Amino acid sequence: MLNQNLEASKKLIPYSISFEQNEAEMSLTEHLEEVRQRAFWSLSLLLITIISCVLTVKNIVKLLQEPATGIKFLQLAPGEYFFASLKVAVYTGFFISSPFIIYQIILFILPGMTRGERKTLLPVVVGSVILFIFGLACGYFFLAPAALNFFINYGSDVVEPFWSFEQYFEFILVLLFSTGLAFQLPVIQVVLGSLKIFSSRLMFSVWRYVILGSTIIGAILTPSVDPVTQIFMSSIIMVLYFGGAGLVYLIERSQSDTQTA
Repeated sequence: MLNQNLEASKKLIPYSISFEQNEAEMSLTEHLEEVRQRAFWSLSLLLITIISCVLTVKNIVKLLQEPATGIKFLQLAPGEYFFASLKVAVYTGFFISSPFIIYQIILFILPGMTRGERKTLLPVVVGSVILFIFGLACGYFFLAPAALNFFINYGSDVVEPFWSFEQYFEFILVLLFSTGLAFQLPVIQVVLGSLKIFSSRLMFSVWRYVILGSTIIGAILTPSVDPVTQIFMSSIIMVLYFGGAGLVYLIERSQSDTQTA
């Protein structure tokens, strides 16, 4: 009789544990409340940031005008400067508040992830933000002046360089954003390597195509006749690619060491 009671109690233990775990889990209402709170704080900070950028938009505009030295901007339509400056302020507000928004998203999805997924997610997100900032800096201090100098000098003896205010800022914002995305190459490689889609061995084996592709991309992103500018951009792309392949190799090696241990 005693043995039967012990066996029955052992059978009930897993059910009691699972019951307590289910009680500890958040309900659907609690999940929705958490989403509402995080969305509220994210949208509030975004709105405050955009308003602050609108109030200081002249300084932002002057900062974005720096790469185009010696150019006079024209307002070709009523309200062109007003609407273009609002667009610049909104884009800048999104950029400044994006780390906080990403942080709120991570806090929401983090409890439902495993320890291994957390170890992969956090470095990927932090590295993505850092590389995007580096891409913006590279585009602002190097690529934008090179591209603008090419467009200014090309045909300067035929036409006077007077540019539309709105079209210039669309050009500079797209250039900076595309350069920031180009710096996401190592992040994409790490994600593909973590998902076992591409291995580091395959990434290193296509080095000939990488050199050719980086040369073509460097020529496209730097529309300048200066070969030094093109070589510099191509070298950056190659460093990013092989750096990403090296990170994938280190991840694979650490995983193999863990499995061996």
